[in-house]
Amino acid sequence: METWDIASLDVEPHQPAVLRSDPEARVIAINLPAGEQLQEHQVHERAYVVVVDGEIEVAVGDGTISGGAGLLAVFDPHERHEVRARSDARLLLVLAPWPGDGHPGARD
Repeated sequence: METWDIASLDVEPHQPAVLRSDPEARVIAINLPAGEQLQEHQVHERAYVVVVDGEIEVAVGDGTISGGAGLLAVFDPHERHEVRARSDARLLLVLAPWPGDGHPGARD
């Protein structure tokens, strides 16, 4: 068993920490400073974003939702989205399966 205390990890802004990566999933801790964003993007995998600390705003299409610690947002593969930090935020990102179909690192 492996465990992490996400709230106390030393994760620098702009330097996400990959906590675990295997064929089932990739788990990443992100420190997103207030006012910064993960610009609109999409990934090949299903993406699960959990807010551990702080407050974020998530934009998908014409919709926007805000939330703090405990918010879970799930994005389908290839679903375009943007995440903005309303305050300093600590996020946990899970991408599954890893890598997803069409990902440049996917195995043939």
